[in-house]
Amino acid sequence: MIEMKDVYKSYPNGVKALNGINIKIRKGEFVYVVGPSGAGKTTFIKLIYREEKPTKGAVYVDGVNLAQLKERHIPQIRRKIGVVFQDFKLLPKLTVYENVAFALEVIEESNSKIRRRVMDVLDLVQLKNKARFLPDELSGGEQQRISIARAIVNNPAVLIADEPTGNLDPDTSWGIMEVLEQVSNRGTTVLMATHSKEIVNTIKKRVIAVDDGKIVRDEYRGEYGYES
Repeated sequence: MIEMKDVYKSYPNGVKALNGINIKIRKGEFVYVVGPSGAGKTTFIKLIYREEKPTKGAVYVDGVNLAQLKERHIPQIRRKIGVVFQDFKLLPKLTVYENVAFALEVIEESNSKIRRRVMDVLDLVQLKNKARFLPDELSGGEQQRISIARAIVNNPAVLIADEPTGNLDPDTSWGIMEVLEQVSNRGTTVLMATHSKEIVNTIKKRVIAVDDGKIVRDEYRGEYGYES
């Protein structure tokens, strides 16, 4: 589902964020991406949804080389990729239902399909009863659940979660992990960048450790391996 071949990334200011990355991630895998701040995790993640392009090398998602993708084709590939951010990024003036439906409206799905899909994912994240609420009427954990619902409403092949529990208390974080595991069990490939040692060491998954722009560890059912 995801493959990087000899990927390098340097920024105009001279920072070398990634230095020779080679990795394969299969369909349906749940993978943690860990490492210290400034190690290259964010760049690694951004390459997968084409927020950044590699300086050198190839990045494949579902068989498409994002490094060679023309700008006009980026929206099409992003329909296959859902992204969940630490700070939710919900539209404050839209209801929960409208926030989730927005992703389907922009690709002009029928109203009946939009309603069916939105209510299905709201049921998955256990917030069907709050469809008419505004984001500021929800707790932080509920807002993150809505963020996940919005990211998966298109049935993406890949879900990227960038520090999804970073702003949440421990109890709420475990609830978010349950949702992400359910998404993975439905066949979606999940990549989660995290600094949570407790989550990684408790819910055992594949761990890719990035440090100084390189993959220094790749373990199935691995551990966090850093002080958090």
